[in-house]
Amino acid sequence: MKKRTIALVAILAMLAFIVTGCGGSGGGDQEKPAAEKKFFNIATGGTAGVYYPLGGAIAEILNKNVEGANAKVQSTGASVANVNMLAKGEVQIAFIQNDIAYYAANGTEMFKDNKVENMRAVATIYPEIVQLVTLEKSGIKSVADLKGKRVAVGAAGSSVTANAQHVLEAAGLSFEDIDEQYLSFAEAANGLKDGNIDAAFVTAGVPTAAIQDIIAQHKVVVIPVTSEMADKMIEKYPFYTKVVIPADAYKQAQDVETVGVKAMLVVTDQMDEQTAYEITKAIFDNVEDLKTAHAVGQYISKESAKDGLSIPLHPGAEKFFNE
Repeated sequence: MKKRTIALVAILAMLAFIVTGCGGSGGGDQEKPAAEKKFFNIATGGTAGVYYPLGGAIAEILNKNVEGANAKVQSTGASVANVNMLAKGEVQIAFIQNDIAYYAANGTEMFKDNKVENMRAVATIYPEIVQLVTLEKSGIKSVADLKGKRVAVGAAGSSVTANAQHVLEAAGLSFEDIDEQYLSFAEAANGLKDGNIDAAFVTAGVPTAAIQDIIAQHKVVVIPVTSEMADKMIEKYPFYTKVVIPADAYKQAQDVETVGVKAMLVVTDQMDEQTAYEITKAIFDNVEDLKTAHAVGQYISKESAKDGLSIPLHPGAEKFFNE
């Protein structure tokens, strides 16, 4: 009986030693629990476009500055495809033009009968500029002069077509007043060079390669969207902003007034406020990294991040901008 008691005491002592050893010397020495992983798939565009390199830079920023972030980019068909992927929960962050976001949120244009109401903006980032170009020999000097002319209005179903309609509307015209041609940027450039069209709408960053290609052979004129026209457009379509194309971009005599839409970063209302706040803060605290990633990074700033918003701002992003 005595031997059993001694053995039991020894076992209990050993167990106490093991428990004490596992517990460490004190609460201050315990390892901090790992942060919960936050996975962010970022929908961008084609690998040769602007969205993809910017998306890569943003993924790197989030991975470095948001605790637990695991962000990666995904090449996609750009804005329209990104709306659908975001709505289905296939991605958590998406690059979307603000006019496309507006159409989706309101169930118009290419989203007729397919309304998407759960999108929330993180910020607008840089302008995609509406450019109306012609050759000097055409004699076209204003939007009103397009009446009866052959005009490229973007590829069928593209956002450029809607941009063209809105510009014409501001000048009191419609597609019924022109001979509209549904052409891609490259096709429009060739059409102008060959004399098959008289003018072309192009919505893209400045300078645009397709327009530069024309300049190599012809004197190009960029037709202004006047401030008065821009005001009409903005009143009816709030996603537009006033933009100036520098004279040296296309060898013009002076700067040219026009309008632009904006590329946006978009999430959904399923993202919690704190996460959206951390994402927004990380991006705008590291804007220099975006400038390094692509030339359009020069346009990205906290001061302009709410210009041209076409859908509601996420509460988390709003918290950051109100600080």
